[in-house]
Amino acid sequence: MELLQRVDAAIDRAIEEARIVGTVVMVWRDGEPVYERAAGFADREAGRAVALDTVFRFASVTKPFVAATALAMIDHGRLSLAGRVSDYLDWFHPPGPDGRMADITIRQLLTHTAGLTYKLDTGDLPEHEAVTAGLENTEMTLEENFSKLNTMPLAYKPGTAWEYSIAIDILGAVVAQVHGGTVEEAIRAYILDLLGIRDTGFVVDDPARLAVPYVNDTPEPRPMGEPERVPGPYDNVYCFSPARIFNRHAFQSGGGGMAGTAGDVIRLLEMIRKGGDGVLKPETVAAAIANQIGRLNVRPGVKFGFLGAVTEDAALDNSPLPDGTVSWGGVYGNRWCYDSASGTVAVAMTNTAPEGCDGAYPFEIWQAIFDR
Repeated sequence: MELLQRVDAAIDRAIEEARIVGTVVMVWRDGEPVYERAAGFADREAGRAVALDTVFRFASVTKPFVAATALAMIDHGRLSLAGRVSDYLDWFHPPGPDGRMADITIRQLLTHTAGLTYKLDTGDLPEHEAVTAGLENTEMTLEENFSKLNTMPLAYKPGTAWEYSIAIDILGAVVAQVHGGTVEEAIRAYILDLLGIRDTGFVVDDPARLAVPYVNDTPEPRPMGEPERVPGPYDNVYCFSPARIFNRHAFQSGGGGMAGTAGDVIRLLEMIRKGGDGVLKPETVAAAIANQIGRLNVRPGVKFGFLGAVTEDAALDNSPLPDGTVSWGGVYGNRWCYDSASGTVAVAMTNTAPEGCDGAYPFEIWQAIFDR
């Protein structure tokens, strides 16, 4: 069976089994599109079909855009991997586990080894005063939100463990501060404008192109509520706020606040595949897609670079991705990957959580793409 038939079958099965509502899958090899398909509904209740240029809420697909911005600023001499976060943000200085001031570096933010987590426990604060991640609606600024962590010790000494975290939200605040504007203005100056990306940002102005978000339920996914709490892996609970993407007053979350199209993500990945394409230095790209956490692990067989997870042993990870692939996703229902050996970049966007990110669907899409 050829790639087209394999991927079509995986998409059709997921829709027929009511695991996802709508999806866009794009696969490019050596700079050429080999598969592009939109299927299902962007708005099932209104009968609006998904199109190739449908806008999806990114969630953590935002992270590689922010990370690439920071890397570009490093290439331009405006940031340093070894730079201390407190030197850039005078309002962010959480204590270490021992209660003493902890030095967090830009490298540690990029690699999620900074002592931060997504368990934003702020003690006895009422819910309206608690720290929020990038999915909840809010009127707070980055400083107002994340400076609350200055009273909470880090989960571990920076550099001694790996834990997925709010680190890229803090990195977004750093790039905004150094650039002298908003997070989006920094991303646009260093990445988006150079790549001709027009549809990705922290606020959606054209709701007619935006996919309605759905949550898996029986017998079929239902539209997300406002807010919507969804159990995630590792005892996490995601608190989604679909309305946040229209709120210009919410802090711009580098960890999960953007929306855009599958084609926009492909453009970012193609820049990486082409060794930086004048946006990043080739040596910066080489470092970004390699293991940057040494003996630490994301999980057995998986490391982390500057942009996403690095599959070192696919068999150990029970993964259909080839060894050396860089990948990540977003909890609104998205996944992306880049395999340098075959020159493959691929994106599977859906509007269905958690299936599109943490369910069988992305596994089946990667199986179909890489015929594994």
